[in-house]
Amino acid sequence: MAEKANPVNKPESREAQEARLREAARQLLADYDNGRPIDNMHPYAQPDSAEVLRLTDDLVRLVYPGYLTQPFSHTYSPEHFLGALIEDCMIRLVEQVSISLRYHADYTEEKRAVREGRARELVAVFFARIPEVRQRLQWDLEATYDGDPAAVGYEEIVLAYPGLYAITVNRLAHELFLLKVPLIPRIMTEYAHRQTGIDIHPGATIGKYFCIDHGTGIVVGETTVIGDHVKVYQGVTLGALSTRGGQSLRGKRRHPTIEDNVTIYAGASILGGETVIGQNSVIGSNVFLTRSVAPNMRVTVANQELNYKPGEGQFE
Repeated sequence: MAEKANPVNKPESREAQEARLREAARQLLADYDNGRPIDNMHPYAQPDSAEVLRLTDDLVRLVYPGYLTQPFSHTYSPEHFLGALIEDCMIRLVEQVSISLRYHADYTEEKRAVREGRARELVAVFFARIPEVRQRLQWDLEATYDGDPAAVGYEEIVLAYPGLYAITVNRLAHELFLLKVPLIPRIMTEYAHRQTGIDIHPGATIGKYFCIDHGTGIVVGETTVIGDHVKVYQGVTLGALSTRGGQSLRGKRRHPTIEDNVTIYAGASILGGETVIGQNSVIGSNVFLTRSVAPNMRVTVANQELNYKPGEGQFE
């Protein structure tokens, strides 16, 4: 005897479906009234992250004016266009910095006019430092070219290398970080992180002739100090030994110091605020370090044993 077929559920009426949608919307609106940080209903009380990303792109254009496409550049001479772009970036950055100062302990209670005045001062200092940033990036460009036999020219590095892009954004963001501008530096470097897979905190101190080779998966923590002529490969972590202390560790040295002329190969992890890698040292692939290394040392992992046997090319 054949089994009796299960009855098909009768679909709800359109009116019932719309009622369910209205109820879901009501519940979501009610959820915003819980007073949690995620319930913030004031979109103009913090910087506009999308605008900060646009500013980041424009600041990179100012660093490399002849390499990146300039909107409307067919209308202006290069000098006129760059002058207009500089002024435009200044005005937009003043607005975003003024908003971000709400999160600075010294300006939380200040009126908007006071914050805007301080923002203009900070932005003026920031733009005055860009020529020095550009010189450092010229050295980074040279270090990348000299250290990569696959590079066919400086143009290729500027246009295509994620390492130089991440360094460029970081050096710009680092200047804002030094000026104690809240939020904006981290938005900038996380933008570069998303673009390249390279995560460098804007607080990290990086010397001259810094080279990132390949780069994907690199992590450089906030209190890291990197000397001159350092080269880092993909997958390297310069991190904290432990973050269990949470906010109690704010402002304390948690990340390592890398002295001059050090090379760190792929997959190495160097952790801890007391860890110092001495000058002229080489850290091999997959090394895990939580203590200091003297200058002129080569640190490697002992060769792992490889087993060979006949097979069909499949792992069992």
